[in-house]
Amino acid sequence: MKKRIVFIVVLIILLSGGFYLNQLMPVITGYAAKNLASGVFVAGRSQKAMEREDLNFSFIKYTRNAVDREKKEVTSRFLWGKSKAVYIDGYGCTLVKDYSEEEIKNRPYQRVEALPENPDTIPWPMGDLIADTIPVGINLDKLDKAVEQAMADTIPYKGTFALMVVYKGHPVAEVYREDFTPGNRFLSWSMAKSFTNALVGLRVKEGKLDINQPLNLDEWQNDERKNITINNLLHMNSGLEWNENYGNLSDVTIMLHTVGDMGTYTAQKPMVHPADSVWVYASGTTNLVSRVLRRSFSSDADYYRFPRETLFNKIGMRGAVFEVDASGTFVGSSYLYASMRDYARFALLYMNKGNWLGEQLLPENWVDYTASEAKGSAGKYGAFFWLNLSGDQPDAPKDTYVCKGHDGQFIFIIPSRELIVIRTGYSKKGEFDTNGMLKGILESLE
Repeated sequence: MKKRIVFIVVLIILLSGGFYLNQLMPVITGYAAKNLASGVFVAGRSQKAMEREDLNFSFIKYTRNAVDREKKEVTSRFLWGKSKAVYIDGYGCTLVKDYSEEEIKNRPYQRVEALPENPDTIPWPMGDLIADTIPVGINLDKLDKAVEQAMADTIPYKGTFALMVVYKGHPVAEVYREDFTPGNRFLSWSMAKSFTNALVGLRVKEGKLDINQPLNLDEWQNDERKNITINNLLHMNSGLEWNENYGNLSDVTIMLHTVGDMGTYTAQKPMVHPADSVWVYASGTTNLVSRVLRRSFSSDADYYRFPRETLFNKIGMRGAVFEVDASGTFVGSSYLYASMRDYARFALLYMNKGNWLGEQLLPENWVDYTASEAKGSAGKYGAFFWLNLSGDQPDAPKDTYVCKGHDGQFIFIIPSRELIVIRTGYSKKGEFDTNGMLKGILESLE
């Protein structure tokens, strides 16, 4: 009898483990296929480098990955699981999920020319011709030491790919790990949320969106979700149920790696709190905003041109690539690739209150709104930007606001010191001291 009971218990454990692993399989293979494809075809990295560093963890490191450079696609396998990611010219790489490869590739994507055409002949910030003059008020010896510390690649400063410092609008430091160059694009992860903030602001300025009006989604008309606004989503206090745990099978890992329409996946979530009452960081809400943005255009062709024509080209972000999900909606939560100088230009736009070389691109009060505390966030969050009102970076001024992404991607904007710091890399939790980096750079200001 005891042996039978033990057998039944073991069988239940094995079946439960197999069931969970079966659910986890598309996340494992989806993560590997998508990130490897984008790393190779968008960021310009090698398969070997990606597998050695970015994919070298948990079950992901055991995937078998095939890169087809002719077709520009990646297939990843683990046990009985398989996922495929395909490249779309100008729009990065997309997992083939819920939609056929033909549907994904044949949407009315627009190949808009990146501007300016000859950046090496055009002065910074619109181009890459950077003057040798250094702004007064900075000690370059101290700055060099702070930069060297951030690039040390040993804990607590491990994993930096590139670092750029802009002071008074002028680049004063730009360094790359030996396997990267200024020509590389770097993955934003959740820094993309801040770019989605900009797209919303641009659409507001055009009079096509009102962030204080309910979203008016058909599937929400018969319940309390009908009152949720874009403002609630920007502030991460929509009240929708969400689990942002990256370490297991959760809403965010399911959304990013197993579903074709990320915005619709989020829209299906039930409401667990009244809107504007509880702050919960949720990547799904950003993809829901992306879905709403797409719906505000009369055609998908106009939607696809929008980021390039109204943001990237306006501020000289030639290398920026905003990727789409299988449904054709920009993955506003996570998947933007850009060069370090492109990220610096974006930061300058916000440092200058949405004004670019005399042209007011964003609404007059948009940056102030962006950097204002979201209800319930305890000073940690604004509108798709992180804030330092809570003192998370104790040695940085309280007016610091931040684009922050998974595994150590940061754009720090510090208006009171006229300082911008961009850091990209691959650092697990506890491996990189952002406060120490900022402290060293701030101490170089005289």
